[in-house]
Amino acid sequence: MSCPFVREPPIAEGARLIRRVFRIQRILRDRQDPLAQRDSVLIERYRFSREGIIYLTNLLDPHVKSTTHRSRALTTAQTVCIALRYFASGTFLYACGDAENVGKSAVCRAIRKVYLALKHFLGVFVVFPSHLRPQVVKQGFFAIAGFPNVIGTIDCTHIAIKAPPGPNEGDFVNRKGGHSINVQMVCDSMCHITNVEAKWPGSVHDSRIFRESGLCTSFERGAYDGILLGDRGYACRQYFMTPFPDPNPGPQTRYNAALARTRARIEMTFGQLKERFQCLKRLRVAPDRACDIIVACAVLHNIATIREERTPVVEVQPDDDLQPVHLDQPSGRAARDRIVQHNFE
Repeated sequence: MSCPFVREPPIAEGARLIRRVFRIQRILRDRQDPLAQRDSVLIERYRFSREGIIYLTNLLDPHVKSTTHRSRALTTAQTVCIALRYFASGTFLYACGDAENVGKSAVCRAIRKVYLALKHFLGVFVVFPSHLRPQVVKQGFFAIAGFPNVIGTIDCTHIAIKAPPGPNEGDFVNRKGGHSINVQMVCDSMCHITNVEAKWPGSVHDSRIFRESGLCTSFERGAYDGILLGDRGYACRQYFMTPFPDPNPGPQTRYNAALARTRARIEMTFGQLKERFQCLKRLRVAPDRACDIIVACAVLHNIATIREERTPVVEVQPDDDLQPVHLDQPSGRAARDRIVQHNFE
């Protein structure tokens, strides 16, 4: 029976008690300012100093800022730091969330926002032959071991991923039996990444990645005045120098030694990249997302190198045992012989 003195219908006391018991309380976590730490702590956690993180925040703000301030939305600085922690550690998403006091889904969204935003700056920070003048690049390489006219060293590295589902799973199995993305990179003498191709499965050979790249097309058209240095897994071309397969004592041996010392820059770059961003040791994401993360880490590596952030100490890894390619072009052999004659005899 309704009460004439109460406009709203009465609620049974039992229903009120049940609602009170099962009510879900909102938990607003205390998110500390990620920049309120010493530089040494920030570099260890995020691989960037306070000034570097502020620079990235200002750079990426138009692409990652939240469209609302409701429910204590993440700030741009928090979003960037969450992604940097993941890139630096490569740990599980829930571990990043526990460290940054956010949920797993928020971590996933933050990482995706940041790596997609960094892809917009690929053409700004990854430029071939370099953001420096070509003559400066050549002088830097020549100072290493006396190898002339070099504008880049090139190689491929495998980034391990989890086995993708579907019928194309076998395409990602590399020669060592693991699943990976085969990534081609070029660097200058200062370990700046100047070109990156991150779209090929692990079963594809290095030489095929180069042949089908835009960089190869540009060299074939004569767009660049200089040469690349590669290992014996590539074919020797007029603009692409590789070692002698069976060098004679004397000039050819000195040529191979100078090429190896100069080409070690790309191995150092791979080591710095993977040591700075531990997520590249193994990515537990789908192949397309793995490629985006690799590109984002390459952009971040260049930003850190240009800003002179702390460089991780790495050891140059030995070359993989690739099957040599015996398809050297006559023009490539002639150019190699000229270099030996004029510089190593």
